[in-house]
Order: sequence, then C-alpha cells, then structure tokens
Amino acid sequence: MLFDDRKKAAARILAGGLLGAAGYLLLSFVTQPGAFFGGSFALDFTFCFNARVPEALGAALGLLLWFAFGAEIGVATLPFADGGATLVCRTLLHFAAMAATVAAWSLLNFRPVETLAFLVPLALVYVLVWLGRWVGWYVELTAIREKLGLAPGPSPLKWRETLPYLPFAALLCLALPLVLRLCDGYVPVLSGMLYPYLLLPVGGFCSGLSLGRRRGVCPLYPAACVLGILVFIPLARLFSNMYDWPLVTIALVCSLAGNLAGSALRRVRKGGAGA
Repeated sequence: MLFDDRKKAAARILAGGLLGAAGYLLLSFVTQPGAFFGGSFALDFTFCFNARVPEALGAALGLLLWFAFGAEIGVATLPFADGGATLVCRTLLHFAAMAATVAAWSLLNFRPVETLAFLVPLALVYVLVWLGRWVGWYVELTAIREKLGLAPGPSPLKWRETLPYLPFAALLCLALPLVLRLCDGYVPVLSGMLYPYLLLPVGGFCSGLSLGRRRGVCPLYPAACVLGILVFIPLARLFSNMYDWPLVTIALVCSLAGNLAGSALRRVRKGGAGA
C-alpha cells in the first residue's frame, strides 16, 4: 500500500476516480454532443475515437482509464511517507501506475510509437510537481535555520532566497514547453492549449505564491520566468512557426501575481501573530 492512512487514501481514490469519470463524460459531450443521443458510443478524439475495438468496449475502457487516472491524481496530494527510501520507492510506484494508465489509453487510441509523446510530458509534469515540493521543504528548512540564528540576513533583491526556485522556473518556462512542442502533432494541443492556458499560469502563480509566502516580494523570480520564455521562443522557432510571444505576458503576470499574493498573505500572517 502506498499510504499509511488507508481510509483517507481510499476516500481520495473514490473521489478522484469519480471526478475523472465525470470529466470523461463531460468532455465527451462537449466534443461530440450527439454521441449520447444519437445511438452511438463513438466518442471524439481522446475518448477512444480511433480505437481498434468495438465502440461500446472502447467507451467502457476509456471510462475505466479516466477513472484510474483521476484516482491516481486524487491520492497524489497525500504524503507517501515521512522520508527516506520508503518515500522514493512509493513515489516511483505512483509514477509507474500513472504512466501505465496513460500508456494504456494511448495504445487504445493511437499507434504504439506515439505513446512516448504522452509519457514524456507526463514525466515532466510529475517532476515539476515534485520539484515544487522539494523547494517547499528546502525553504522551510532555511526558515528554521533563520529562527535559530544560523542563516545570513536578506540578500539584495532577495537573490539568495530566490535561488532554490530557479530550477523550477527553468523547468516550467523552458524545458516543459520545448518538450511539449516537440511532442505535439499537427494540432498543437499540448503546447498551444494545455501549456499556455493551464500549466504555465497555474505553475507560475502557485510557485510565485509559495515563494511570496515564505520570502516576501522577490522580483527576480518573475524575471527568471520571463527569461525562460524568452529563451524558449527562439529555440521553438527552429522547428515550429507558432506565435509564442503571449507566453511572456502570461509568465510575467501569473508569477508576479502569485508572488505579490503570497507576500500579502505573509504580512497578514505576521500581523496576526503580532496581535
């Protein structure tokens, strides 16, 4: 078992699985409204549209896989272990389960050679999440050292405080969009829709929020996010002709808004503690 608290894990699995199944049905209806009312189980694109199985079986398998993926995401927020080798082992097992689910869904819909185009972005997103967690643990350790008088004072523009977040910014704003662009097919779903409308704004805001709550306003972090996008754009032009300049604004606004919001929460928390 991946979790010590099995009742809580079971509740998360059920809730996540039901949300995954509901998302499957909702997106099926949005992409092909007549599928449920026209007497056909054929579901558009990502829902077994190209499956080499009978359409009723394909729809059932799609529902099962989306339930499984939702359940795996649902338990991803629970702590796998307190630390050590158990944490590493359970983390790898969880990723293996997610990768197996995505691979099965991909094989149901696409050619085997295209499976890698889904597994690589999944691995990057997984690394992105865990890198964010590591940064949080690192900053909490630094805060403890500061309270004990074992750490130096604030640095100019808080560059030293921003350093632990730079690998996250590089992965979010440079490595991830490059890999998604390389994995995209004729229709840029990953880099043209998933990244600018979900991954970049959510990742930028949440990482900025985390930094702001722990360190206050750190102007170098939004600048680092923008720099990552500015490096990505000319590299992406080597193999695509998409107009990527709006990503600069998204990276700047979301990371800065998160940092300012986190800094405001930090001041409120300190004010409440002082009272």
